[in-house]
Amino acid sequence: MEQPTAAAARRTARGGALLLAVLTLVPGCTAGLGGSGWTPGAAGVGDPYFPRLGNGGYDVTHYGLSLDVDSTAGRLSGTAVITARATQDLSAFNLDLTGLKVVSATVEGRPAAVNRAGSELTLRPDRAVADRLREGSTFRTVVRYAGSPRTVTDPDGSEEGWLRTAHGAVALGEPTGSMAWFPGNHHPGDKASYDVGVTVPEGRTAVSNGELTSRRTARGRTTFHWRVREPMASYLATVAVGRWTVRESATGNGLPVVTAVDPDVAGASAPVLARIPEVVAWGEKLFGPYPFSSAGAVVGRRGDAGYALETQNRPFFPGPPDTGLLVHELAHQWFGNSVTPASWRDMWLNEGFATYAEWLWSEDHDGVPVAESFGKAYADEANWAFPAARPPGAADLSRPPVYGRGAMVVHRIRQEMDDDEAFFGLVRGWLTAHRHGNASTADFTAYVGKESGLDLTEVWDTWLNGGSRPARG
Repeated sequence: MEQPTAAAARRTARGGALLLAVLTLVPGCTAGLGGSGWTPGAAGVGDPYFPRLGNGGYDVTHYGLSLDVDSTAGRLSGTAVITARATQDLSAFNLDLTGLKVVSATVEGRPAAVNRAGSELTLRPDRAVADRLREGSTFRTVVRYAGSPRTVTDPDGSEEGWLRTAHGAVALGEPTGSMAWFPGNHHPGDKASYDVGVTVPEGRTAVSNGELTSRRTARGRTTFHWRVREPMASYLATVAVGRWTVRESATGNGLPVVTAVDPDVAGASAPVLARIPEVVAWGEKLFGPYPFSSAGAVVGRRGDAGYALETQNRPFFPGPPDTGLLVHELAHQWFGNSVTPASWRDMWLNEGFATYAEWLWSEDHDGVPVAESFGKAYADEANWAFPAARPPGAADLSRPPVYGRGAMVVHRIRQEMDDDEAFFGLVRGWLTAHRHGNASTADFTAYVGKESGLDLTEVWDTWLNGGSRPARG
């Protein structure tokens, strides 16, 4: 995600006991179904900023989503086929979904009782399949739902979820908006592969993550099927419905590049989007192999959203981006999309590295030394409002310290190592070690300390976690 400006637009558990109380609202429900050791999965994973986000007791391995969107994109009906692995003996489990009405739900092909409390769905499997939800077992849940998907207002005042546009809608999910258009385990710690089928009126196009595997038109409706093979956090999932101008090309290495652009901004967007292969190739030299099977972008009109977002494979931009913003969002494909934060407190690992990538690009292409970018960030009081790794609250996750101070931490590591070959080798090693996984700040500091062989206590204590601006050194 790009950082918000002062003007506003460049973007800025419940535990088992309470869940047991909720389950008593379902007629005939008993927490002990399946055996004396069976317990409900938690209704949240205890994220420091969104404690009820995500769910315990299982890991999703695959989402199969089928969406039917009406002519105004104001209503949808959907079916979510969720394949998951139980991480405990489950008597019941939760899914995150806001706004939309659940029509029916099954677990392992049998009807499941559904209880709703706000954005939490509690599913209790039928007695005939309850014993199958043992720890380590794989099970399939099917949820059918419908309604008018909501726009979600974040703690910082920005909007996500299902955003209506002039010709349709775009779904954006950081940090909680994906629950506005499909049920799931909506915490970045649970990544999965996806199949997304979207049916729209003929003449409209539906763009999603991954690669387009089929397109079929019948009786005035067209269905687009997109497949994401690599693991993806749900906040990076997107669907963009509209009158897109779609272009397909490839990088010099044969990586597919797919761009979808609102016709009104196609001309203005073309010069920057033509640089996607160049930016990807540049990133590979510094950060290692591009981590996904396609690249690209979706460019809407100005005002479609208040920010750009690094949606996997093809970032979304509200209007033609400049080159720096394109570099930032493509850098996220390595930092954030492949190596995803373990919790939202670790977001500086995404944004600090993506901001540092902008500094590196400016040095290589615009003649602006990284030291100069560092100096500007150091002089900016906004970057010292709080420690990069300890935002005060959810409303602060997209504020300047997460970006600018995060990038300064990266540069201080480079300065302490005093060997660019070793530094970029360390960065590539970090991305390889956690490719398509999750990592925390503690994982990162331990990795850097081990691989560099340096005592970086001063960097962590003052630059990353300190309460005031340290001497520049």
